[in-house]
Amino acid sequence: MSWRGILVYAENYSGSIHRASFELLGKARGLLPKIGGVLHAAIVTSEENAEKHSKELIAFGADEVLEYIVKERFLPNPVVHRNALIDAISYAKPKLVLVPATPWGRSIAPRVAAAIRTGITADCLDVYVDDAGDIVQVRPAFTGNIIAHIKTLTSPVMATVRPGVFPLPQPDYSRKGEVIAKNLSLSEDDDVRVVGVSKRKTVKLSEATIIVSIGKGVRSKEDIKLFEELAKALNAQLACSRPLVDMGWMERDRQVGFSGNIVRPRLYIALGISGAPQHIAGMKDSQYIIAVNTDPSAPIAKYCDLFVVGDIYDIAKKLLQALEGFKEVK
Repeated sequence: MSWRGILVYAENYSGSIHRASFELLGKARGLLPKIGGVLHAAIVTSEENAEKHSKELIAFGADEVLEYIVKERFLPNPVVHRNALIDAISYAKPKLVLVPATPWGRSIAPRVAAAIRTGITADCLDVYVDDAGDIVQVRPAFTGNIIAHIKTLTSPVMATVRPGVFPLPQPDYSRKGEVIAKNLSLSEDDDVRVVGVSKRKTVKLSEATIIVSIGKGVRSKEDIKLFEELAKALNAQLACSRPLVDMGWMERDRQVGFSGNIVRPRLYIALGISGAPQHIAGMKDSQYIIAVNTDPSAPIAKYCDLFVVGDIYDIAKKLLQALEGFKEVK
């Protein structure tokens, strides 16, 4: 069997396509010249949203959209999405399958890999084609202390990729593509009934435009309140380096780095973070980086647009005062 091209699974179980799906389409377009073939996107969607979703996927880079239209009540059923993706792989025969490493994608992808008997690399930070023409998947290993470069020996190559790892491409709504309607056999046994929704307040660091990130320079858990106030005043998200999560001071969804979130905000302010490699990898693509540290030789300094040697408490308080004064003037 000849495997060519790339297939991106477009995550949609709530009526809107997850942003990470568009990020993967942008990455896939960059890989396609070395892999060859066509860029497919597979989506399970409802009839009322089908046309809109197909246009979006083509605008973000898909050449062909494999469209599985189901009744809306089937959308939150992972088995339906599993079966659709298996069918899409059988149809497109892609060399590479990319799935967002969201909670939903992490549920779907392993089921598909097991069903088609191929390997899967989870939680990737990058995917590239080496000089030999092999697809290489990059992911953290051993609790994020090393980076592994992995080749899958079976076909197709399957990988889940973290949201925010790749930049969101600019859509081109003048692009032309083909929409292929695919049938999916469903029975009443495939139906799912939502009996309730439990909402947990989550942080989407990968979508933040301004991030204030704190590290081991924070002396106590109670002191975090000061930096929360600063983040709020800047209309920013509060994040942290790994040690604060390991100590139980902050939730893991606020961690930046290999074993946390990959972010690329317009402004990243690092307070009391020395700059371990695993943290730097998570924020180095930020548009503008400011760091404050008492150590003038902190590794993070060489990645900064502005590096300030000073006490993070003093600077945070002065910034808050300045922001309050700015509000009063306005």
